[in-house]
Amino acid sequence: MSTDATAADSLPEASTASTSTMRKVALTSLAGTSIEWYDFFLYGTAAALVFPIVFFPSDMPVMVALIASFSTFAVGFIARPLGGIIFGHFGDRLGRKKMLVVALMMMGVGTTLIGALPGYATAGAAAPIMLVILRFVQGLAIGGQWGGAMLLVTETSPPEKRGWYGAFAQAGAPIGVILANLAFLVISYAVSEEAFMSWGWRIPFLASVVLIGISLYVQLHLEDTPAFKELERLKQLKHHGEDVMAPEEAFSKVAADSRAVNMRRSPVLEALRLYPGRICLAAGAFLSIQVTFYIMIAFVVAYGSSAEGVGLSRNTLLAAVLIASVIQVPFQFWAAGYSDRHGRRGIFMLGAVLTGAWAFALFPLVDTGNFYLITLALTLGLGFMGLQYGPQAAFFTELFSTHVRYSGASLGYQIGAIVGGALAPTIAVLLWNQYGIIYVALYMAVASALTVLSVWLLTETRGTDIHAVE
Repeated sequence: MSTDATAADSLPEASTASTSTMRKVALTSLAGTSIEWYDFFLYGTAAALVFPIVFFPSDMPVMVALIASFSTFAVGFIARPLGGIIFGHFGDRLGRKKMLVVALMMMGVGTTLIGALPGYATAGAAAPIMLVILRFVQGLAIGGQWGGAMLLVTETSPPEKRGWYGAFAQAGAPIGVILANLAFLVISYAVSEEAFMSWGWRIPFLASVVLIGISLYVQLHLEDTPAFKELERLKQLKHHGEDVMAPEEAFSKVAADSRAVNMRRSPVLEALRLYPGRICLAAGAFLSIQVTFYIMIAFVVAYGSSAEGVGLSRNTLLAAVLIASVIQVPFQFWAAGYSDRHGRRGIFMLGAVLTGAWAFALFPLVDTGNFYLITLALTLGLGFMGLQYGPQAAFFTELFSTHVRYSGASLGYQIGAIVGGALAPTIAVLLWNQYGIIYVALYMAVASALTVLSVWLLTETRGTDIHAVE
């Protein structure tokens, strides 16, 4: 793919959105991804605090129940690559917006139903089975949502602000954590512990019905991206046997490159044929983010609140995660803006190095039991991680050409998610239980080292002409 910035700059004005349209796309993407990730992270918080008690036998040892609960948490990650494949295929064929709407709708329905599930005491073994099925639905939805939301923003934004606007889609993750933790904190303070474990925990899940409304707004008020619409126009010209050379001089390269598109080949297979190395390296680039993120928002809560760990209150830890997630957001936007000016790779690798080094300070600070030191530990950990996550949307967009971008970016993202995030809390519990907490820090550092290597092996993408088709 060309990295000539002048190609992107030469596109006609119509190929990028007006400021008001861009603002609407960015804020809608932020709202949709925030609620979507809220739904996904509700499960992580509940897996640490509620599900071991509600959905598993009462006579099961605490540590075993926690591992079992985090294993159901991992099912969502197992489904994510499948969701990425399915939504990537249709997203490259039918459009980014349509697949985003389907993903938002799936997540809204699936999460709301989790809030209505009977517990083990009522349904027996059927309770955790139904929980796993709905977690799988969540995984499919989140596997498709990221590609749709990310491309809706980055393919619409002006090239010189692609990182900045892409950060709106990325900000949905920390904001989702904030909303999920706020929901549990509010319910915890509003009702007794007995009421919380009986029915209070269900309220945040049932509130996810709001996501259905957001999906309808996206369907009715947003258009698909200029890059996808141009690709569709060229496909139509080729289908009717017309000369695919675009009348606009600025689009001549796009039209010429479009001859390379095999209309009959699956976009997923085409992405794997064209970009096997980039997909693998993109997955590797995501490892540090995933391992760090899920250890900090899920494992640290379980570790800090358990009698075998630090023995702190649940609300203390949720408040620390909430504050750290709030501060993570400006870290991400700053890093994304920096990447627009100076390139994606440098800031990405710096974030991975700092994240790996900070892992060895994280647990000693948590072990103090001091709220302020725990908040500092999580804030800097998530902040350093945000230096990677902020520019990621633009970075992954620019790695792949338009006709397979949804598939390629989703595959890289979701493979990294399942390898890095799916079992991170479970592996952390096993390492802690068998060898000691220092090995959890080592696990995080190894993931960061692999991310640095992966990004170093990728080329710089800032200035890439994302309208080109290889």
